[in-house]
Amino acid sequence: MGSHATLTVPTPERMGRLGRELAGLLRPGDLVLLSGELGAGKTTLTRGLGEGLGVRGAVTSPTFVIARVHPSLVGGPALVHVDAYRLGGGLDEMEDLDLDVSLPESVVVVEWGEGKVEQLSDDRLEVRIERTLGGAQPQAPVGTGDAGGEADDDSDPRRVVLTGLGRRWDAVELAALAEG
Repeated sequence: MGSHATLTVPTPERMGRLGRELAGLLRPGDLVLLSGELGAGKTTLTRGLGEGLGVRGAVTSPTFVIARVHPSLVGGPALVHVDAYRLGGGLDEMEDLDLDVSLPESVVVVEWGEGKVEQLSDDRLEVRIERTLGGAQPQAPVGTGDAGGEADDDSDPRRVVLTGLGRRWDAVELAALAEG
């Protein structure tokens, strides 16, 4: 059945902290699927995850490399940060990336992975980040307000929907992340 939580994240700082807190729940072999529009805060969340896991290297959006491996500095799992936006073949292509790391021993965070990487694991944590836009429409129409004004967008609170799927997440209290 898994577990579920919805939280409101008011600032990018809080998004980073959510990533750090989430890192405390993750273990080797976990697959985290991140979705949300451009500039929603996916990389900020992943950066917090990296800090929480104690990995090496600055976590930035892996757009041009498809996947980036951040080895652990503290003897924990590596963080494999994947941008599946241009990953056409899904699982097979993931295997072909030759990531020089064992996925079952790593925490794998995939952006833009919907419909592409679900078959990697029956157990996964889906994290959807939505702009709340003051409670108005959930998504701004394409082409409005995003013309290079990335910084302006950061002030909007985000709604983060966490869904743990599979047995791995049955006993995990995701709702605890909403506190504090």
